Parts: sequence; C-alpha cells; structure tokens
Amino acid sequence: MKMKECLLSVGIAFALTCGSGLWADEAHHHADAKERLGTVSFPISCSPAEQPLIERGLALQHSFWFEEAQKQYEEAAQKDPQCAMAYWAEAIGLYRPLAYRPSDSTMKQGWTVIQKAQALHAKTQRERDYIDALAVFYRNDSRDYETRNREYSEAMEKVYRQYPADDEAAVFYALSLLTWGPDENHPLINPEKAIEILNRVFEKNPNHPGVAHYLIHAADAPQLAPLGLAAAQRYAQIAPAAPHALHMPSHIFARLGLWQDDIQSNLASLEAARHPVAMRVGAENQVHAMEFLEYAYLQIGADTKAEQMVREQAAIGYDQVDRNLVDYLDRTRASSPAMYFLEMRHWKDAADLKPDTKAQPYNQAVTFWANAVAAGHLRNAAAAREAVHQFNAMLNATKRGPQAFRAQHMEVKHDEAAAWFAFTEHRNDEALKLLRAVADKQDLEGKGEVELPAREMLADMLLEMGKPEEALTEYEKSLKTDPNRFNGLAGAAKAAGLVHQPDKAKGYYAQLLKNCEGQQTDRPELAHARSVR
Repeated sequence: MKMKECLLSVGIAFALTCGSGLWADEAHHHADAKERLGTVSFPISCSPAEQPLIERGLALQHSFWFEEAQKQYEEAAQKDPQCAMAYWAEAIGLYRPLAYRPSDSTMKQGWTVIQKAQALHAKTQRERDYIDALAVFYRNDSRDYETRNREYSEAMEKVYRQYPADDEAAVFYALSLLTWGPDENHPLINPEKAIEILNRVFEKNPNHPGVAHYLIHAADAPQLAPLGLAAAQRYAQIAPAAPHALHMPSHIFARLGLWQDDIQSNLASLEAARHPVAMRVGAENQVHAMEFLEYAYLQIGADTKAEQMVREQAAIGYDQVDRNLVDYLDRTRASSPAMYFLEMRHWKDAADLKPDTKAQPYNQAVTFWANAVAAGHLRNAAAAREAVHQFNAMLNATKRGPQAFRAQHMEVKHDEAAAWFAFTEHRNDEALKLLRAVADKQDLEGKGEVELPAREMLADMLLEMGKPEEALTEYEKSLKTDPNRFNGLAGAAKAAGLVHQPDKAKGYYAQLLKNCEGQQTDRPELAHARSVR
C-alpha cells in the first residue's frame, strides 16, 4: 500500500484522460501526470465537443466532485442545446445517493432537465434508454425516496443487460444497487451483487474512478471489507486530483484495522482538500478526513493528534461546507468530542458534554447517547436516566420532524443508551439483552467505520459485571469484525489475564504495543502492557 507515494502525487487540477481521442490529446498537451481523475469512456451522438465535457464530468462525479461535474454538464448543454445527453448528464449529476438525499427543489430541477432530454428524442436507442431510466427516479409523483431508488435501479438493470459492453451502464446500475435492499434479513445481497458487477468492469478498465469508488462503498461492511482491499489500494492512484478519492480507501483500511494506511490516506486527502482549488468545493472533505484521522489516531495511542482533529473539526464553519451537508457538520461536531472522550475512557468529560441546541434533534441525540454511556461507566443512575430521557425526546422530535426517516438510524444508540441506564440500576439481564441484540444486528448489517462496536461495548459491560470469561468471548468476536482496536485489544488482554490465560493476554498486549509503537501517551493500558511483556 503505497500511500506515501500517493501523497507525493497529489495534484489538484481538472484534466482527465478520457475515452475520446480528442480529450486524450488535449489532456496530453495540457496536463501532467499529477492531474488525474481516471478514465471514463461514454460515447454519445452529440457533436464531438460535448463528449469530453460529459466524460470529464462523469469522472468528477464518480469521485464526488459534484459541483465541478455539474459545470461540465451545463457547459455541454450551453454549447449544444440540442444535445439530449447533456441534459441527462445534468440530471444524473444531481443524483448523489451515497452523499445525501435530494431536496424537493433538487428533485424538481432534475425532473425539469430530464424532461428536456426526453423532448429532444436522442438519436440512439441506447441514449433514450438512459434518459428514460433516470426519468423513473425523477418523475413528479408521490413516491417516497426508497421506492424511487428501487424503481430506478430496476430500470438501470434493463439498460445494463441491454448494453453489456457499456461500462457506465454497469457502473450506474451497481451504484443504484447500493441505495436499496430487497431483503431486511439479508442486507448485503445488493452490495454483493454490485461487487460482482464492478469487479468485471475493474478487470477491463482498472483506471475507472467510479468502479474503484463504488467497490469500496459496496464492500464497506465488516463482512465484505476484504473484497474492497484491491480497490482501496488502487483508487488513490486512479484519481489523485480528487480529495475524496484519496480519502475513500480509508473506509476499507479502517474496517481492516490497517491504521497506518488509514492515516496516510486521510493525510493525503486533507492536504488535497486544503488546496485552493479544492476549497472552492467545500470543507466537508476536510471534515471527513479529520473524522477518520481522529478515530485512527485513537487506535494507535496518538492521543494529542486525535485531540487536534477534534479541535480542527470544531473550527470548520457552516459557510465553509456544501449547504446540503450542514447536518453532517453538526453530527461531527457532536460525535467527534464524544468519540474522543469515550475512547480515552474519560467518563466524566463525556458525561459533561452538552448538545448544540441549534442542531437538529437527531444530532443532539449523539451527545445524550455519550452522556448515557459515560453515566453507565460511572454508575450514575440519575445522570443515565436523564440522558436517556433527553435522547428519547430527541428521537420523538425526529419522528415528528421533516426528516423522520433518520429516526431508524437512531435505534442503535437508543438501545445502547438504554442498556447502560439499565446497568446503573442493576437490571443486568435487560442491559445485556439490549446490547447483545445490537451487536448481533451489527454482525448482520455492519456498523459505521468510526463508530464504537456494540459487541466491544457488551464485553466492557460484562467485564464490569465481573464476568471476564464471557467478556473475553465477546472481545474476541468483536476483534474479528473490528480488528486492531485499542480498547478491544486492551479489554481482551485484561479479560484473558483475569481468567488465567497469560499467554493469550501477552499476545493481545504485544499487538497493542506494536500498534502504538513510537507514540507518546500516558494511557494506563499501555503502561500495564509493558509491565507484562
């Protein structure tokens, strides 16, 4: 994993070697090797001047450089107002399912431009099929977002099967599969299908930015992460000009506990995101890199650097990010200090955190969750009760609000908070049942890359209940899905020592010390690890 080489090759510009000979020549004359976004080939029947613009836009879009991509599509439409695929491109540029849901105004805009595309009656059946498939998503009616995603995906499947040699049909169909699931009991069916499709394109075109990017997203679950490693190792080399392309490999590195690779990936992304050209897009790329850096630094005992990431995230203003991502900034402002204090076992600090009352209820709830977990460790029943009460109030407000769909994503933290409250009241069976259910669900569905594993939390609780043998079992299960976590290794080592398995304890401590080699930290777990070597 040559992430240092990737860091050295970062260049922020917008030249792209695309499929058409015209653009390839232009890129050869006006760009150097650092200015890369990947290779996209998308033949269309418009005049030759429009194809490189649309191909360049697609490459930008595949690396989530949305606003710059949109400029390419709009320029193509201005140059040739009769080019139906330029309007399709404008509409597909507004389709950003892995980033955020479209607003009502965005949906209206998408429907307007896709209608323009339909009215122009594109010259080829393939182009008309692309346009009609996207019209399924934007059609002006009362369907909910999930239904639109599923029906668009079904329409794109037909395009994919009708044109098996068309890489973009495969890529957009695979992307659509990641937006919905056919079976709640088997939530990874569609990601597995997407991985199979994308791998076939990857063999044919290993320089396609969307293939590498969406392979990482498809494999972004503990159960599938090894299937995304090849794409993670490749993506930053495909599109070093895109900050998001430099960050995305860390999703897989974090899943696999490859902390140094994770850190190098996000340092490269952070440097790229701070380039003046990239900053025109928005500071959300900086925040996302900092979020991952904080988590990775905590796993290797780089506590001062982790704390610096907390401060730097808090310094990013609302006016610096995409207006569609203000909620995301609020979430990181809540989760970043919460994660730092909980990972560091600074329970009093976590218990004292206060939410931003101007933030949406679902983001305020993150702070109340941290309060509840910390109160549980402090065995403060009154504080835990109040934190759970406040969390429930935020949950109910979310259900009544304009983004009620977010309530379903609060269930995990709701049950974790309730479990720690139950623990403070010595309702141990109830507490364990709640946490075990969450852990089992995460085993099935996965968890966020920078979230605390519920199974590790379950192990912590068992250890505090004086059940080290059961705790060891849960720590070891957790380390299989979330390998190399600092507290997972330290907890497993402590539990192994308590059940008189010194060799196993030494093994876990040795791995912890190896991960944290060279770091200046006063964490007591490392001091103890050194004493038992």
